[in-house]
Amino acid sequence: MSKKILMIDDDPDFIDAVQTLLESKGYAVVTASDGQEGIAKAKKEKPDLITLDVMMTNDSEGLDVSKKFKQDKDLNKIPIIIVSGVKKIGDAAYNYETGEKLIPAKAFVEKPIEPEKFLKIIEKHISK
Repeated sequence: MSKKILMIDDDPDFIDAVQTLLESKGYAVVTASDGQEGIAKAKKEKPDLITLDVMMTNDSEGLDVSKKFKQDKDLNKIPIIIVSGVKKIGDAAYNYETGEKLIPAKAFVEKPIEPEKFLKIIEKHISK
């Protein structure tokens, strides 16, 4: 049975491109266009890994959702990979420090993604 990935992102073009990439490598992909839908789909679909955009409906939606996942006893073991094009807030560079205390995610991937690098990160965290 193939591993299942839930992609939570509000950019349909990004979802289409990455879904095609992941499916070509044998992953089953489920998508959600916002955090609320993502939480509902995670509860229903029980994915092996979640990719999560940071800025969707509001600036912190992805970060808020990642914290909700970590607070839910049924979802908190699912690895999360933050995927975002946001590297600056105002004039300051934003440093995504992943880890349980800061952003509850296993890794950060910058958009636009580098497909091979992205797949290696997926493979590293989906098998644990």
